[in-house]
Amino acid sequence: MKSKRKAAGAKGAAEPVIGRCTAYHGTEHAYLRSYTVKIIAVLKNAARPDSDPDKDCDYITDEQDLARAGGVTADDRIEVQPWLEKEGRFSFVSSDPLASDLECFASFAGKARRGQ
Repeated sequence: MKSKRKAAGAKGAAEPVIGRCTAYHGTEHAYLRSYTVKIIAVLKNAARPDSDPDKDCDYITDEQDLARAGGVTADDRIEVQPWLEKEGRFSFVSSDPLASDLECFASFAGKARRGQ
């Protein structure tokens, strides 16, 4: 699969987050390291140490809702599906790495409030 990593449009519009394909560069989900992944949702503030993703976090799958929530930050986790090259499709299994572990949000590295 060819990567869908593009620069922002000529008018300065940000590339949509949901549906974007990017690379995983973290260590938390080592099995994703050789895969291109597709963003399917943002778990807002799920990376905060005082957060319980099952009850404290918004599960955002819409660009307008994401914009209203302040966009993606270092405190978010991102639900992704890996591209399975041999099968020519995205996996039905998803993972939720830190935003900073994705190439498109690498500028967040070291900024998450993870209590470390």
